[in-house]
Amino acid sequence: MHKDIIKINNADIIKPIGEICVVYFSSTSNNTHKFIQKLGFTNFRIPTEIDQTISVNQDYVLFSPTYSGGGEFTSGAVPKQVINFLNKKENRESCRGVIASGNTNFGDTFAIAGPILSKKLNVPLLYQFELLGTTKDVEQIQKILINFWNQEPEKKRIN
Repeated sequence: MHKDIIKINNADIIKPIGEICVVYFSSTSNNTHKFIQKLGFTNFRIPTEIDQTISVNQDYVLFSPTYSGGGEFTSGAVPKQVINFLNKKENRESCRGVIASGNTNFGDTFAIAGPILSKKLNVPLLYQFELLGTTKDVEQIQKILINFWNQEPEKKRIN
């Protein structure tokens, strides 16, 4: 287990409310953007311009790619745009979980942005996937998010 991964007690997890929502950063390569579009949930994209940001006033799960050199080099793993977004208090407070992407070629630092953000925000790391992700990753994340929000079909009241 990577040193930046922390176990969060289920009692400490704040379950999200409202509709399923994801906030994500995608560089101009659009890898993360393409993945998010496959999920089919409400989403907000963090701008690629470092001097711009957005405000999100609802519970969400944050998706972040990982930028770093691998091995011991974790500096810069979280994109500056994500840091800028999280510098706004209301954005930090609405985050309920983290999902990260990365490249398995980087070994121990694969998708390390996830554990770093999870630890910093004290929210659960829900999933990590490689690069563009697979169809199985899309299905897994859809299930994880639906379960995380505890969205179940309405039960009819019997009088």
